[in-house]
Amino acid sequence: MSAEPRLITETGLAARVAAIVEPPIEGLGFRLVRVKVTAQNGCTVQIMAERQDGTMGVDECEAVSRAISPVLDVEDPIAGEYNLEISSPGIDRPLVRAADFIRWRGHDAKIEMAVPHDGRKRYRGVIEGVEGDAALVRNPDAPEGEDALWRIPIADMHEARLTLTDALIDVALGRTGARPKGAKGAQKPRRQPSKETSDGAQKPRPDKTQE
Repeated sequence: MSAEPRLITETGLAARVAAIVEPPIEGLGFRLVRVKVTAQNGCTVQIMAERQDGTMGVDECEAVSRAISPVLDVEDPIAGEYNLEISSPGIDRPLVRAADFIRWRGHDAKIEMAVPHDGRKRYRGVIEGVEGDAALVRNPDAPEGEDALWRIPIADMHEARLTLTDALIDVALGRTGARPKGAKGAQKPRRQPSKETSDGAQKPRPDKTQE
């Protein structure tokens, strides 16, 4: 069964990578959270994924890496060398689906809009759930007599994520029994187009002009 669609998605090169890796990630029973392509260490492709319950361990990250690496080799979305990094969402996680705003009700979030809403591009408040296609966020600083509940279209958001608070840490401690850290695995340099040998060394493909 397909995962609930993400309403906050990437653009440009990151969107192309997301379209390539999301099917194999879902095929493993996981959900794609976010893809980010940065200039860190030359070029780094960061892929954030999670299990249905929102957790993700190192073993699961390695499984995702094994599943998506051959597909990235074939589709070749990025020219030149890059580092592939698979991780869990972490405690101050991105919110990308309507269900995320329901699950994390009562916690603080910060939101940046792709399309301004009511003349604002940034919001910060307490998540109160979802109404239709909008996230409900309470403005803790609303003046008396003013409606304190923002109704913010999720699809118009550029980025939304939880804000690190003591309450959020307490929730994570209750689930994990230790101070939370995002699981991270499968960090390895890659070259495109290339094939990896079993020991991780890169073996370039023959020049296509000579095939």
